[in-house]
Amino acid sequence: MAIGRPKTPLELSVEDRQQLESLASSRTLPHGLVMRAQIVLLSDTGMTNTAVAEQLGVGQDTVSKWRGRFIERGIQGLHDELRPGRPRTIDDERVAELVNKTLHTTPPNGTHWSCRTLADEMHVSKSTAHRIWQAFRLQPHRQKGFKLSTDPFFVEKVRDIVGLYLDPPDKAVVLCVDEKSQIQALDRTQPMLPMGLGYVEGFTHDYKRYGTTTLFAALDTATGQVLAQCKPRHRHQEFLTFLKHIDANVPDDLDIHLIVDNYATHKHAKVRRWLAARPRYHVHFTPTYASWLNQVERWFGIITQQAIRRGTFKSVKALVERIKRFVDTYNAKQSRPFIWTATADSILEKIARLCRRISGTGH
Repeated sequence: MAIGRPKTPLELSVEDRQQLESLASSRTLPHGLVMRAQIVLLSDTGMTNTAVAEQLGVGQDTVSKWRGRFIERGIQGLHDELRPGRPRTIDDERVAELVNKTLHTTPPNGTHWSCRTLADEMHVSKSTAHRIWQAFRLQPHRQKGFKLSTDPFFVEKVRDIVGLYLDPPDKAVVLCVDEKSQIQALDRTQPMLPMGLGYVEGFTHDYKRYGTTTLFAALDTATGQVLAQCKPRHRHQEFLTFLKHIDANVPDDLDIHLIVDNYATHKHAKVRRWLAARPRYHVHFTPTYASWLNQVERWFGIITQQAIRRGTFKSVKALVERIKRFVDTYNAKQSRPFIWTATADSILEKIARLCRRISGTGH
């Protein structure tokens, strides 16, 4: 015979039981919610509150509370109710004042506000200023660079180059060509400290210079493969030599579309004559101040990060060998085309938004 306080009858539908069993067996839900579902399921077996409390290691009052909440409100009653929390200590006008001061003023002795200086100015806590900045996505400590192209044919050139990326021509190869100049062969003045458990790689802040090289590269947008050569300088003579290297490595039956920037070397008279004598070449110049349209710039970032920036080289020859080894390995194992998704219209609309923002500053 069961001993304990008489209880209000507990009746579970098939759907309620399924939901409760799912809650009770969950490994990701809050522990409190899992425990409450277990209380209801055990109570449904006819166990007393005392027995349920002993089995789950909780107090009898806890069992009684959540059993009663389920009878009154169902499964929804097992969830925590929203708590009112502490009343706000800063009103809307003060919030607006703080935001306006952040946007339109600077401290007397600085270029931008910090949380601490603004909090002192506004006589609020540092955490309050920080929360308001987070709510309005204000980041006075950060800057973002930009440069608008002044090319009178900007729109036409954007549509031309983006068209090559999104809809490349048949029986042709599209090559993004550029040079990364003044790559320095640097050697640290003292040995590197290797990375270990609990500490990062260490190096001295000063270095020895052993000379520079220029990396010419042509990225095939369809395959991600790269043709590359290192030259001591980056005059039109070296660029012509690299063009001849491209010519020798691209099958004769394919047209070649070159995407290049407006560097004077690329427009030299001898370069123009060489290209004009070869009808399969089609040159597409990026707009001024818009080298970001050239995909090879992204590849330059990869080789800089992975092979050059943290390297140590005792000679230019060693630097050139490292670059060549990286290019060979990249083409053999890592190369894949960059996925270009931006349309010309989306790019132009983004620039239009930037122009509207600049117009709104009054400058």
